[in-house]
Amino acid sequence: MRHNKKFNHLGRTASHRSAMLANMAISLIEHKRITTTVAKAKALKKYVEPLITKAKDDSTNSRRVVFSYLQNKEAIKNLFGEVAEKVGDRPGGYTRIIKLGTRQGDAAQVCFIELVDFDPDMAKDAGKKKTRRSRRGGTAAKAEAPVAEEAKAPAEEAAPAAEETSAEEAKAE
Repeated sequence: MRHNKKFNHLGRTASHRSAMLANMAISLIEHKRITTTVAKAKALKKYVEPLITKAKDDSTNSRRVVFSYLQNKEAIKNLFGEVAEKVGDRPGGYTRIIKLGTRQGDAAQVCFIELVDFDPDMAKDAGKKKTRRSRRGGTAAKAEAPVAEEAKAPAEEAAPAAEETSAEEAKAE
């Protein structure tokens, strides 16, 4: 039975898993986006989000607590400086997982994991509305037919339009 076994062991010993997650967290903080497998990304999300929450409160104690996890001074400076400024008002959900498909060698599911506020392309896409285009075969033929009719129509409409305007002017007098 699987009682109280909530996290993924990722096929590693506890020491290997903690070292791997710490290294991945450091890479995520430094580069803002990394490529990894979906299982590792989900484990990293649970590992790094509490650290980012602690980074919002820039105190000596919170720095020491986060340093006990990461053991990297540059990552701590980056986390408490640049990252904490951008996520200061966000109430959680600091990372985003974007699935990319499968890896060719072993068919493992691969994804990006990135810090949400550091991707300018996603912010641009959120403002745009996408238009839906139909791929039906008949739309191209229908689109060409009205163009040909419209070319004939202005010549035909010009004469009746002139008659209508003269008729309207006569009524106005």
